[in-house]
Amino acid sequence: MSAGLAIELQAVAARHPAARPGAAPALQPTTLNVAEGEVLAVIGPSGAGKTTLLQALACALPPSAGRLRLDGVDPWELPRRELQVLRGRLFLAPQVPPLPPRQRVVTSVLAGRLPSMGLLGSVRSLFYPSDIPAAHAALERFDLAEKLFERVDRLSGGERQRVGLARALLAPARLWLVDEPLSALDPARSRQAIDTLVGEARARGVTLVATLHQVDVALAHFPRIVALHQGTVAFDLPAAAVTRERLQRLYAQHEHELRGDAPSAEPATPPAPVVMHCR
Repeated sequence: MSAGLAIELQAVAARHPAARPGAAPALQPTTLNVAEGEVLAVIGPSGAGKTTLLQALACALPPSAGRLRLDGVDPWELPRRELQVLRGRLFLAPQVPPLPPRQRVVTSVLAGRLPSMGLLGSVRSLFYPSDIPAAHAALERFDLAEKLFERVDRLSGGERQRVGLARALLAPARLWLVDEPLSALDPARSRQAIDTLVGEARARGVTLVATLHQVDVALAHFPRIVALHQGTVAFDLPAAAVTRERLQRLYAQHEHELRGDAPSAEPATPPAPVVMHCR
């Protein structure tokens, strides 16, 4: 069992990648500690800063203020080579996975292993998938095994999202950062996906931070809930302590999101280099 990464944010602020120059940080100065191997969900209305938080944790966005530490190390003080090695221990699953449309699913899933490969192995894997059984097994966990050799552009949006999640099972990562993983999935697929992610993270000792639009799913599957509102932490509580009254205050201007009858409108971010990074 591999140990997860410990996270420490000290008054960290960060700007959304798509923000206009001079715009206020989407993530206001935030202090947060996550123990290695901990599993937590981040909730909050659209525009609360959830995606920006994940991008900062993935070392895709340098903080505009404050300090981030992963296992006690500030990644932005590392030499470039060491920062690349650290990024190889992180897995970021964007809400819209960066899957090349003409690529076969088997190749897309095995791309989760790229951080552990050298340049030659990475190039070879694009043309000659190296471990087809492992890709099949990962897809099977998300009920997609029959799509192993399908082209990505022939998949539905929900299938693409599950392919993106299957990559996590092959990634040599100690920290999984998953952004709105259920946004294109129906309730049955959502339960299957979140059960797989949480179960595998716990079994491997991986730290898991997931942003979720589905509050009921977050409360049912994650022991710790961090709520963001307008870029700040509104509350950080055990799931059992999150009351209906707290949720109503959090989503006061976004009641439809709390009811779950509208998808998250938080802007999709460009794919970060973490997942596909090669050493």
